[in-house]
Amino acid sequence: MPGGGVALVGSTDVNRIEAPVTLKAYMMCAFAAFGGIFFGFDSGYISGVLGMNYFVNLITGIPIPGPNASKAELAAFTLSSSDKSLITSVLSAGTFFGALIAGDLADFFGRRTTIVLGCIVFMVGVILQAASYGLGLLVAGRLIAGFGVGFVSAIIILYMSEIAPRKVRGAIVSGYQFCITIGLLLASCVDYGTQDRTDTGSYRIPIGIQLAWALILGIGLLLLPESPRYFVKKGRIDKAVDVLARLRGQPRDSEFVQQEVAEIVANHEYEMQVIPQDSYFSSWANCFKGGLRKPSSNLRRTILGTSLQMMQQWTGVNFVFYFGTTFFQELGTIQNPFLISLITTLVNVCSTPISFWTIERFGRRPLLIGGAAGMVVCQFIVAIVGTATGATAGAAVDVMIAFICIYIFFFASTWGPGAWVLIGEIFPLPIRSRGVALSTASNWLWNCIITVITPYMVGTDEGNLGPKVFFVWGSLCAVCFVYAYILVPETKGLSLEQVDRMLEETNARTSSKWVPHTTFASEMGLTDKGALAPETVEDVERKGSAV
Repeated sequence: MPGGGVALVGSTDVNRIEAPVTLKAYMMCAFAAFGGIFFGFDSGYISGVLGMNYFVNLITGIPIPGPNASKAELAAFTLSSSDKSLITSVLSAGTFFGALIAGDLADFFGRRTTIVLGCIVFMVGVILQAASYGLGLLVAGRLIAGFGVGFVSAIIILYMSEIAPRKVRGAIVSGYQFCITIGLLLASCVDYGTQDRTDTGSYRIPIGIQLAWALILGIGLLLLPESPRYFVKKGRIDKAVDVLARLRGQPRDSEFVQQEVAEIVANHEYEMQVIPQDSYFSSWANCFKGGLRKPSSNLRRTILGTSLQMMQQWTGVNFVFYFGTTFFQELGTIQNPFLISLITTLVNVCSTPISFWTIERFGRRPLLIGGAAGMVVCQFIVAIVGTATGATAGAAVDVMIAFICIYIFFFASTWGPGAWVLIGEIFPLPIRSRGVALSTASNWLWNCIITVITPYMVGTDEGNLGPKVFFVWGSLCAVCFVYAYILVPETKGLSLEQVDRMLEETNARTSSKWVPHTTFASEMGLTDKGALAPETVEDVERKGSAV
């Protein structure tokens, strides 16, 4: 309640704004990354299912070709481009709206509660998909499951960014992307194991397994604490101290815990003074306030977050993971497209952990710039070789597959985790949940757009671009390179509150040289005994309790 006058010891030392962390606390932060597994699995299993004989027969009614079938019969035995587009993109449509709704729920009910709710919604969608015998119920189930994935994908990043220690925040949030790749790999393995089944188990087994991931995440999160920054936003400072002490593995009255909460409270009060948040609608409007020329404005941050996720989709990686199996099938030169998809997914898994070290050693900005450059080279080599040879020569196909794998390496170790890490860091607390929600919704909007149009671009019954589609992805990766150089700031090693100050005092190209020089607690006022000014604490409690 306001007026409680919680006493918080502040600090003027920029190096003492975060409590030391125990191994147990690290593991608690890292567990949340498990949410990436069912996101990745749900995104990955559909690629294989779309190419399964039983599933194609079930949806189209076309008889499964025999061993002596002609090339024309084999070519005709496939889902139409419109069916592929609908089945794949409807999940992204659900996640788009789910991510937007999640921003509100995370502020009303808490980060952890919203993620658990997302798990429940996702499970309902999975059950509907598993019960389907045709297109209608499958699409409805994927739409509902998409809402659940939207809840989880938006808020898990927010939750992890808010609870993780600053020095390893990038590595821990990168663990989310790593879990996505694990999910993709598991999906490929399951698809590979069920592809030859001639019953509903061929597609129901991959779908049904997803229930396990949702149960593990949902039950596990019930055992973890809520984000302390959520409690600060709600004005419950006492509770924020309790959960931060648990997260950091420190006593409640530890000076380190007190100083970290004091910095969070002071920063929140500072941001609320800059842009007051008077109502529900103003809280959304605040995401778009400020000028385009000011790097620290909420508008610039929102544009940065949403465009980062757009650019991540523009790299074209989901073309490989969503449509890789059917794309390789339609080339007609690869004996086992399922195996090639499994290999590309394995490269994705093995490459992502590299970012755990590089993102904290070299920073976010160099990774995105270098990763985009590497992807440009690989994409154009694949396009040129495939177009020049018609993707029919064995050696040419081998070169294409090799450079697709190298391209995936560059994505998985740079843009894959980097974009997720940054959107959790760039927003101030008053708009953080909605800013991350908008950014994640942007990811899913562009994911949806790409999954809608791609089958028409490469389908043999439509655009039939074949390997030429990599010219498109390569050109977009070149745009990502320019974008990262001009607009992406460096946030390595800074607390979320220090990121706010850095964005006020520098720009993207000079951000890596910025160092903290003051604390928000000292600026908002400390008493003679070093405690955060009581009026600051009481004001945060009052404003939070009024929400």
